Amino acid sequence: MRNQLIITALAALIALGGCANMTEEQRRTATGAGIGAGLGAVLGASTGGGGGKRAATGAVLGGAAGAVAGNIWSKRMEQQKRTMEQATQGTGVQVSQTADNRLKLDIPSDISFDTNRADIKPNFRPILDKFASTLVENPDTRINIIGHTDSTGGDAINDPLSVNRAAHTRDYLTSRGVASNRIAIEGRGSHEPVASNDTEANRARNRRVEIFVAEPQASAQAPQATQPR
Repeated sequence: MRNQLIITALAALIALGGCANMTEEQRRTATGAGIGAGLGAVLGASTGGGGGKRAATGAVLGGAAGAVAGNIWSKRMEQQKRTMEQATQGTGVQVSQTADNRLKLDIPSDISFDTNRADIKPNFRPILDKFASTLVENPDTRINIIGHTDSTGGDAINDPLSVNRAAHTRDYLTSRGVASNRIAIEGRGSHEPVASNDTEANRARNRRVEIFVAEPQASAQAPQATQPR
């Protein structure tokens, strides 16, 4: 019974981490939950007594903890969130903490890019300037920039356009002192809409850039350098 629960938990990890329709955010959260579930089941079963029940309970608790185990939400991350909330107030940019402890900036097209263009608009630059300064102050974080488009134009246009928008955002941040090796970019084209593409207002919502900032737990827990004795 114990082995069956452990195998089930590990199988769930593989299935959750490999779902093709998941966004990157959902995939990372699900993978963390699967890892937590597997470890929880192993630990629950190994403690002896009530094996099946302990393993099942361990899987549930481990899954909940594993969803956020990969990143931490430090005081620096909280301060960065507050700073960006102040810097973007009234602009339409949405600043939030994700389920897997990442800072997310959701930037609509009316302040980021013109239709069918990847050039950064002038009113987007002050936001990126402030954002870059918070990234420089917290060098342990990693950044993922994802570009999106609406459904007009077809994949042949939208897919490279979304990548170019993410790339231009990255290049602007690096020009403000953020190390390029901290930044990953992706283009999702029109494949992950947040609204139907039936009206101009909804299409504008889908033309957006999402920026995720994560402070990996491994970086936060890296051992401090010590003086030789």
